[in-house]
Amino acid sequence: MATDTPDFRADGIVNHAFGKFTGAGAAVDVPLGFTPRIVRVVNATDRITDEKYVGMASTEVIHTVATGVRTLDTGSLITFKDPLVDGMRGFAIAAAAAINAKVIYWEALA
Repeated sequence: MATDTPDFRADGIVNHAFGKFTGAGAAVDVPLGFTPRIVRVVNATDRITDEKYVGMASTEVIHTVATGVRTLDTGSLITFKDPLVDGMRGFAIAAAAAINAKVIYWEALA
């Protein structure tokens, strides 16, 4: 059984950001100013949640539909952004998750 050591910040600062938008069927970049460790995207219209945790494969998210069924989706619905590669700290929501005319909420934690 693997053990995980908790990670604490000496300065006590926890980065937390959240927002809302209406999807337009196009990918959305969310610049944060910090690199998230957890991102949660909720399609409130269809009651679908996608969650991405640091350490998951780059294409994976935990996908939960309205009925409560949870699956490991490998469609790159959420990707962490690397400032050295992408020029920003934050994450991206794929077009497949930012569906046109759907109300989307997001939350990011570092």
